[in-house]
Formats: sequence, C-alpha cells, structure tokens
Amino acid sequence: MRSRNVLVVSAITASLLSGLWLRPKQPQAAAEAVVSQQAVTKPGVKSPVLLPAQASQPKTKDGRQYPLVPAEPAELATLLAAVEQALRDPATAAEALPDLGHQQQVIYRVLSTDQPRSQQVVDALPPRWRSVAKSHLAARREFVRMSRGRGPTMLPAWRIIQPEPAAKLLSYYRKAEAATGIEWEVLAAVNLVETGMGRIDGVSVANAQGPMQFLPTTWAEPGVGAGNIRDPHDAIQAAARYLVRRGGLQDIRRGLWGYNNSDYYGRAVLLYASLMKEDPAAYTGLYHWEIHFNAAAGDLWLPVGYNQPQRITVEQHLQANPASRSPNG
Repeated sequence: MRSRNVLVVSAITASLLSGLWLRPKQPQAAAEAVVSQQAVTKPGVKSPVLLPAQASQPKTKDGRQYPLVPAEPAELATLLAAVEQALRDPATAAEALPDLGHQQQVIYRVLSTDQPRSQQVVDALPPRWRSVAKSHLAARREFVRMSRGRGPTMLPAWRIIQPEPAAKLLSYYRKAEAATGIEWEVLAAVNLVETGMGRIDGVSVANAQGPMQFLPTTWAEPGVGAGNIRDPHDAIQAAARYLVRRGGLQDIRRGLWGYNNSDYYGRAVLLYASLMKEDPAAYTGLYHWEIHFNAAAGDLWLPVGYNQPQRITVEQHLQANPASRSPNG
C-alpha cells in the first residue's frame, strides 16, 4: 500500500512503536502501590482482577490511570495470568474489559524491552499462558526493531476516538474473508497495528488515511477502494481486496509486504493473527488496546478524547495531560 520503514502508528498501539528508548525500571512509589493492590475500575463496575493502583497517580478526564507493572517477576506473572484469563472469561463484565485490555497491553510493552525480566515472567507463568506471552513479546519486538533513532518531541495531529463495537468490527473482518479468502485474523491484526482498530482518526506522514491507512492513490485503484476511505466497513473490505491483489492468497507474507515494505511488519501482523487463530477469544484483549506513542519522553498514552488539529510538543501535552506519562520508568 505504501513503502515505509518506520511504522508511526502503534496500538496497539497502533497498534501499537512507543516506549523503545527508555529501559523500564519500577519507581519506588509504583512498587509500593503494587503491594497494596486495589481494584482499578469505574464506580459501580466489578472487576474480576485486582489491578495495581497508586492513589497519587494522575487520572485522565474520565478517571482512568496508566497501568502499573509490578517489578517482581513472580508477582507480574500472577497478574498477567489473571488478566489473560479474565479477558477470555465470558462472565467478565464488559465494563471491566477496557482496563484489563490496557493492563495486558502495557505489561507486554514493558517486558518487550527487558529481556531478562520477560524471561523470568514467562518461566513463572502457568503453562497455558507461556506460548501466548511468547507470541505477544515476539510481535512487539518486531516493531521495536523497526524503530530507529530517538522518538520525536512533537505529537501528531490526531483525534483518538472510540472504535466501532468489537462485534461489529468482527462482522466486517468475517465478511471480507468470505468475499476474498483473506483470513479475518490477518485483517484484524492489520487494523490493530495501523490505527488501534480505528481509534486513530488522522492522516499519516505519508498521507495514509482511514482505519486501514490507505493512500488515496491506492484507494482509487480499480478493484480496491469502494465507498468511504474513512469508514471501517469499507476500509476493511478494501484492505482484503488489496492483499489479494498483492499476492496474499498465494503467500500472505507477500501480500503484507505490499501493505508495508517491512519484514518486521509482516512478522508482527502474523504473530498477532496467530494468537487469534489459536484462540479467537484473544481478539477481546487486542480490541481493547489503547493508543501509545513513541516520543522522546518515553511511552505516552493518548487516550480517547485526545484531539489535536495541529501538532503539539510533548512538553505542552504532558503539562495539560500528566496521566499520559508512563509511571513504569
């Protein structure tokens, strides 16, 4: 779709490339908070997992906090296993899923840049979750390898919005698979790493647009784009057609290379897709991943409601939104 060597979007962040330059170290205050765990949920929402909390930690406008990551590997493994289980449990309240998904995401982001601790955590996990954690970490590290140099001091002119409901997006992926043969898990993974499943409403530095990040020239190619480039349904269908055109039915890796000219990108997408193939319930956690941005100041969380019509300095943003800064080092 476009040739680029650095993926700007992360979710995942979008999918998903931030926090690569600062090695995670657990602050003393955060470590103390982890010992006295509290339920981090909205009022009236019961969570099946006690998530680490720190009373003095800043909150977003809607009362949420940046997830804390315990320093001690065994404690972290216990937390991660509980989060993975709760995200797959149909009894988990829908209102608890956003915090659980964000906690899962941040754990893997922190561990991906700390090889010794990540290995200790994986070894301490119950067997059920070891391969899951390994796939998550491998995918994240592919994006780490894509990054070069120090993060920017400016934040992009994006709007971060609520994505379409998970079930509706899933119906779009499945419809595209039925029409083209491109597996729905691959389409979901592309949507995840491009815009956090539609959370990023903005234009990339390469002028890619919409939830599947199409260049207008690619969208205009016969047999690719139809409808609205910014509409999730239309963009997902177009992405499937584009992957077919680039040889994705014969070799999905070749199709993904056409989408983004990077082997790192293709391997990461297929790792996320494999998680959903092995267990479709893994989609729930990935759907609830937030937008993080790889800045010079570290891993910044851009929650729903971030709205910058023009670029802004990281310093200006953090002065007004201290909850965006990672408390994990």
